Amino acid sequence: MSLYLIAEVGINHNGSLDIAKKLIDAAAIAGFDAVKFQKRTIDKVYTKEFLDSPRESMWGTTQREQKIGLEFGLEQYQEIDRYCKEKGIDWSASAWDVDAQLFIREFNVSFNKVASAMLGHKPLLREIASERKKTFISTGMATLKEIDEVVNQFQQANCPIELMHCNSTYPMREDDANLLCIPMLKARYGCDVGYSGHESSLIKVCVTAVALGATSLERHITLDRAMYGSDQAASIEVNALDNFVESVRKVPLILGTGIKEITQAELAVRSKLRVEIDV
Repeated sequence: MSLYLIAEVGINHNGSLDIAKKLIDAAAIAGFDAVKFQKRTIDKVYTKEFLDSPRESMWGTTQREQKIGLEFGLEQYQEIDRYCKEKGIDWSASAWDVDAQLFIREFNVSFNKVASAMLGHKPLLREIASERKKTFISTGMATLKEIDEVVNQFQQANCPIELMHCNSTYPMREDDANLLCIPMLKARYGCDVGYSGHESSLIKVCVTAVALGATSLERHITLDRAMYGSDQAASIEVNALDNFVESVRKVPLILGTGIKEITQAELAVRSKLRVEIDV
């Protein structure tokens, strides 16, 4: 079974290209297949009233200053594109509005990603589906009826998809993982299903997800979970990424084929220990 691993940088770079590069480095070295960012057109996603409202941050005293401080522009994404190619790792970004998707499209990214919060954004979904590019779709905060509608929209556009089971709490309690939704979604929609996790633990939930058939995993990564940012606490620190990748990639090998047979290693033991008594 092929397992595609996505390291979600998101906005954990805190507006710093240097931090973004360190996270890309860590993901590539650990063996992730891709890194993913988030892209917003601030004035399209948020109202003027919201953006003008107060919020203390390292960038200023309003929501606008905070949102702009977290947003990468063209030059930064050009460098991210170049840097990821240099490091041999795929990249993409989840768009939160149509203009942001058009921006991402210019880079010919390896895949598209629909965030759970965007499942009701019909114009954005229509734009993404029109590309007919492999699209990962997170299913947090959604009913089956809502997922039915999204899947139908992508199927009608002949756009390949992979659903990602998700619980959109940050951090997520392990008891809320409900990972049996992975085989359920796979049976219901006849497509691959991955897992997008926001738990604070390292491998327990993700190992279980892979054992239940998840074909992709997405986890937020960070330099330090104590850093500024709403996603940091639900992220994996870079010093733990090697262990994470090694553990989850080992699961399919541990599960094996399901065919009961004597292994070569057992044959030597069998010759010494096997007892044969005919009554």
